[in-house]
Amino acid sequence: MKIRLTSVMVDNQTKALAFYTTVLGFVKKTEMPIGEHKWLTVVAKDEQDGVELLLEPIGFAPAQTYQKALFEAGIPLASFSVDDLDTEYNRLTGLGVSFSMSPTQMGAVKLAVLDDTCGNHIQLMQVL
Repeated sequence: MKIRLTSVMVDNQTKALAFYTTVLGFVKKTEMPIGEHKWLTVVAKDEQDGVELLLEPIGFAPAQTYQKALFEAGIPLASFSVDDLDTEYNRLTGLGVSFSMSPTQMGAVKLAVLDDTCGNHIQLMQVL
């Protein structure tokens, strides 16, 4: 069993695609119209055949409630691995990304949490 696809709920697919590609550095893998929305995925630049991240439109009211509750509680919806968290944090803050938690060592990992501008907190993690 393998994970090939996972998703983040986003309030605007166009805005999400811009943030996840231009700011975070992912690359667009798939964009197919499906009704009023798209099947829109991104992948890591250096693992383009790896796990896809679906930028899933959040049109379902219970999902909107869930996303809002997680955001207000400061709970990340997803976690992404980075090789050097301090470098990535400095790069992203230089691009204007807002962090609710700056790089913090917690045992054998270092964590930071950013606002993806699409309704989610995203955790960045470096294994030390």
